Amino acid sequence: MYDLDENSDTAELILCCEVLEHLDNPQQALSIIEKLSNPYFIVSVPREPIWSILNMFRGKYLQSFGNTPGHIHHWSKKEFVYLVSKYANIIEIRSPLPWTILLCKTRN
Repeated sequence: MYDLDENSDTAELILCCEVLEHLDNPQQALSIIEKLSNPYFIVSVPREPIWSILNMFRGKYLQSFGNTPGHIHHWSKKEFVYLVSKYANIIEIRSPLPWTILLCKTRN
């Protein structure tokens, strides 16, 4: 993600689904996605705390209170919208259980 190149990796629509919660620096990743998108991108993340609660109902990851291994960031719908709005205009927000999905348009 961090090594993508503006000169060779641009697209009219970039999808980044179920990735940002795994990255050390999701802000840097969003900045890169914003630069590569011309003009749209879609991002999605698990919606917390619903994601973890549903995992616990399934009997999964009980010792980590439902946190999926590898998830180092946890956003509510409101928190994720706020974060992404720093990098692009949000065109549409969808919340199918248990995700937050945003269609975004770059500002450039």
